[in-house]
Amino acid sequence: MKRPHVICHMMSSVDGKILSANWKDEELTETFSGYFEKYHETFTAQAWICGRVTMERDFSGGVQPDLQPAPHPIARKPFIGDAHATSFAIAVDAHGRLGWDASTTGGDHIVEVLTEQVSDEYLYYLQRQHISYLFAGRTEVDFTLALEQLATLFPIQTLMLEGGGHLNGSLLNAGLIDELSLLLLPIADGTPQSPTTFEVSDYLRKGPATRLYLAEVQQLDNDVVWLKYRFKAV
Repeated sequence: MKRPHVICHMMSSVDGKILSANWKDEELTETFSGYFEKYHETFTAQAWICGRVTMERDFSGGVQPDLQPAPHPIARKPFIGDAHATSFAIAVDAHGRLGWDASTTGGDHIVEVLTEQVSDEYLYYLQRQHISYLFAGRTEVDFTLALEQLATLFPIQTLMLEGGGHLNGSLLNAGLIDELSLLLLPIADGTPQSPTTFEVSDYLRKGPATRLYLAEVQQLDNDVVWLKYRFKAV
């Protein structure tokens, strides 16, 4: 199977929590977010991927899609909004809910991963915005199919997987992650029922726990520890 090399890059508290809003310390959150971006840049990747909730909270600004009737039925096949793009922000948006005020975020061309149940009105909206999209399943996202298309349709060799927990858990459960880059923060969160680094959704058949192989450990400033794992023994 042709697919990108997938590196899961995350930061979490020592108890695995990833929702920084629970820390209730804006300065601390800003400091550690800087670490996340800094060490993201140490990887050579052509794309990064997040789930709908993360995209809506941190990147789309909560923009609502401007839905209009499509002038004709739209076939469920990939649409390329910018054939010359070289860097990509991949949004997993199974039901077609995200709105965007541009076809890029942070300079990266947006690609939406959809299911076939998305309305023609939403597809027409994405086309008008020149936002690329592909289909990966009828009602639920098939991530194997999604990654195959990302590698085939776009010049994506390495993909940074950056949450949320359910997206990470879906790719983990499907055996599609190659490396884990984890910034372990000196915070004990303790918030009940708060997202963790990997969350496998109830509708998925949970596979066995995944064995990791430690590749590197670095102690950073401010008591942060950077852990790098491989998902296969070398």
